[in-house]
Amino acid sequence: MKNWNFKLIFKEIAIALVILFVVSNALSYIRKPNLDSDKLPQIEATLLSTEKFVYDKNKPLVIHFWATWCPTCKLEAPNIEYISKRYQVLTIAVNSGDDNKIKEFLKERDLSFDVINDKDSNLAEKFKVVAYPTTFIYNGNGDLKFSEVGYSTTVGLLTRLEML
Repeated sequence: MKNWNFKLIFKEIAIALVILFVVSNALSYIRKPNLDSDKLPQIEATLLSTEKFVYDKNKPLVIHFWATWCPTCKLEAPNIEYISKRYQVLTIAVNSGDDNKIKEFLKERDLSFDVINDKDSNLAEKFKVVAYPTTFIYNGNGDLKFSEVGYSTTVGLLTRLEML
């Protein structure tokens, strides 16, 4: 029987976290969308704010697919909010009800990032998204540099954006 001490407990926790990290990244890789192109497709849509989405070329763009009914998306929303204050972020709420329902969701959580309501999953289909949340990061040239399915940390997103 092991004699539990702080060092042994720390070691066990570290091993568990490494295993969780590896499994999480493997699942994200397996589930990531297989896009037809690594170039940013044309997006012509109206935001919930009624403004047209305009891509500011020469700057990175984070495209984040989520849903109001998705528990992981709810946990990740503050991370996306933080990133949206520093980078160009477009979020796409998929199958999440009408505009008022999404606006209420945002208001309850004090979120202000740009949102497109993808009621009929047209954009999700265009990006071949089948699981939520799914995040894409494009560089200033419109080249896909990163995609992830599942929870993304603020630090992870910031690191990827800084590496562009």
